[in-house]
Amino acid sequence: MPEPIQSKVNSENLNPENLKPENLKQLVADILQEALNQGASSAEVDLAITKGFSVTARKGDVESVEYNQDKSIEIVVYVGKRTGSANLSDFRFDAIRDAVKAACNIARFTDEDPYSGLADKNLLAFNYPELDLNFPWNISVEHAIELARDCEAKALKKDKRITNSEGVTINTHSGIGAYGNTHGFIGVDSSTRHEISCVLIAKQGDEMQRDYFYTVATDPECLDPITEVANKAAERTIQRLGAQQLSTQRVPVIFAAEVARGLLGHFVAAIQGGNLYRKTSFLLDHLGKPVFPKHIQMDERPHLSKALGSAAFDDNGVATRPNVFIDAGILQNYSLSIYSARKLGMQTTGNAGGVHNLFITDGGKTLPELLKTMGTGLLVTELMGQGVNLVTGDYSRGASGFWVENGEIKFPVEEITIAGNLHDMYANLVEVGCDVDKRGNIQTGSILLESMMVAGGI
Repeated sequence: MPEPIQSKVNSENLNPENLKPENLKQLVADILQEALNQGASSAEVDLAITKGFSVTARKGDVESVEYNQDKSIEIVVYVGKRTGSANLSDFRFDAIRDAVKAACNIARFTDEDPYSGLADKNLLAFNYPELDLNFPWNISVEHAIELARDCEAKALKKDKRITNSEGVTINTHSGIGAYGNTHGFIGVDSSTRHEISCVLIAKQGDEMQRDYFYTVATDPECLDPITEVANKAAERTIQRLGAQQLSTQRVPVIFAAEVARGLLGHFVAAIQGGNLYRKTSFLLDHLGKPVFPKHIQMDERPHLSKALGSAAFDDNGVATRPNVFIDAGILQNYSLSIYSARKLGMQTTGNAGGVHNLFITDGGKTLPELLKTMGTGLLVTELMGQGVNLVTGDYSRGASGFWVENGEIKFPVEEITIAGNLHDMYANLVEVGCDVDKRGNIQTGSILLESMMVAGGI
């Protein structure tokens, strides 16, 4: 066996304060060479370094200040069709060498898996684009605390019924990562994520209600102003006062944009390769079949500037690309990694690690216009519980929101359960609103469904 190598990268070169992409690439290259030296036939390395801080102010006081600085390395080695892996946070090369040795030892004793191994070289993102995702926020802890206090003060002054606060939190984080494998590919990406959230409590008589609002972006310049965060948090909390229950009935339902994201998230999970080859998806064998109405299209756009879900390559190093998952209501593609694609006898879609910026077509109507279209029914603004069976599509979750009559909100509702089956819910999707919530990887407006069973306590 060749002599163990000595990495050209020392710990000082990996300090987040002066970290350079070339140092990350060199370390990945050194780890891969070490794996080959120790007997691996191929290997891949995923490395990440993150840093940031979070502050929370409540009732004018500083409730918490948290700093974080994390490092992680995942090493996967292949000995033929046998696989071994190791994870560590120690970047000293002696520790890395021991981790490689452990992974190689594991690989020698595992069963062969004919579907294991690296992505084919021609699929790798050797010419990946540089995406605009890295926008550090030049904000001190002291300034963040000042902003949090100001936001909370503005929210508490909005209405005398706002009697308490669970705090305003400001987060700012940046990260840099590298993926490489023994096909000669090493890619580096860096990104930032910043967030301001405000959680309030309102009281009216003996009734108390809680709600919140938040803003999140890769670029701090794209965050909502704190005045807007405070006002929206206060308005949402006040609107919940006077909540009632409903009698059990079947009615049309609108999922507000922020919860509609979760409704589409179940679709994303159902088309993921891992759930398909394990036969734990209600959309098994649905490729080429209608899932949504004909007016629905769903696609991903992985290279958008400043978007929270953008990525130039996936977790296998495969080049990401625009994918159409639903066209004219018909399921066109599954969401596949290298491994799941091999298991299913298909081709990867560049989705190892998930989808990237999923969009659904909208019908151009605002939420008030959707309410008019619905007439009488339920507007859901919050969901509770995990009552979704991905195998059967059965859906049952606790909910709260607003009762709507003649297209107008009449009163808030709580302590209800909505139930249906995702097959039927997707097939009977009436319309998607243009009030797109951009605060996530899935971007959608409010979604109007033809009907669901609503169970109340009356």
